[in-house]
Amino acid sequence: MAYSFKGSISFGLVYIPIKLYLCVKDKDIGFNMIDKQTQSRVQYKKTCIDCDGRELQQSDIVKGYEYEDGKYVIFTNEDFEKLKTQKDKSIMIQKFVDLATIDPIYFDKSYYVEPTSAENAFALLLAAMQEQGRAGIAKTVLGSKEKLVALRVRNNQMLLNTLYFADEVQKAPQVSIDAPLKEEELKLAKSLIENMHAEFAPEQYKDEYRARVTEAIQSKIEGKEIITPKEEARPQAAGLLDALQKSLEAYIKTAPKKSQSPRARV
Repeated sequence: MAYSFKGSISFGLVYIPIKLYLCVKDKDIGFNMIDKQTQSRVQYKKTCIDCDGRELQQSDIVKGYEYEDGKYVIFTNEDFEKLKTQKDKSIMIQKFVDLATIDPIYFDKSYYVEPTSAENAFALLLAAMQEQGRAGIAKTVLGSKEKLVALRVRNNQMLLNTLYFADEVQKAPQVSIDAPLKEEELKLAKSLIENMHAEFAPEQYKDEYRARVTEAIQSKIEGKEIITPKEEARPQAAGLLDALQKSLEAYIKTAPKKSQSPRARV
């Protein structure tokens, strides 16, 4: 597995060289854009307004910032590298926070952290963070962008999460909900939530739509038509109270035996 970043972690005067590896692998099914008549692939030609149709190579392309209409300052990769200080190239932990206090809305990408040396210092940091339930907060430059990051421990493995900055998280829409709550409906809603409570087990969830797309591709190859899967009709309810009551009764009836407990009474 190729690493995404090579640098170091430091806290206080302790320095630990590390590599980062992406945790998540994209499993989307790739489709090409095809001309409907010729069934040949659509190609996108890179050119510019003043190129007279000349096709550009990747080596011809640089980044430019438009500071006035039609006027640009050019930045090369070397320019971006010159802007990086030694601090930008390392992950210097500025503070430790309780992991539970980081709102999930701030989490972006996840990386596995692997030490390339100083294993004793790495193991010490990992154990201390795990026992205290703390996350290390730092800033670093990944690529050409500065990132706020959180170092945390999961199942005895150190992870790094890039975080959104506060000004990147949009404010919630100002929606005022002033709906009267009925005690009986609230009681049933809480009972339904309690009965449906379980530990989060991600391995129980599969991408069923992707599986159906894969099957449809094979059907198309074999010249077969795509058939829409049959679904059971959802029962109707007379109102919110009736919907809650029927939902609770249906869940209790179909829930595994281990879920049946005194709390499952209606």
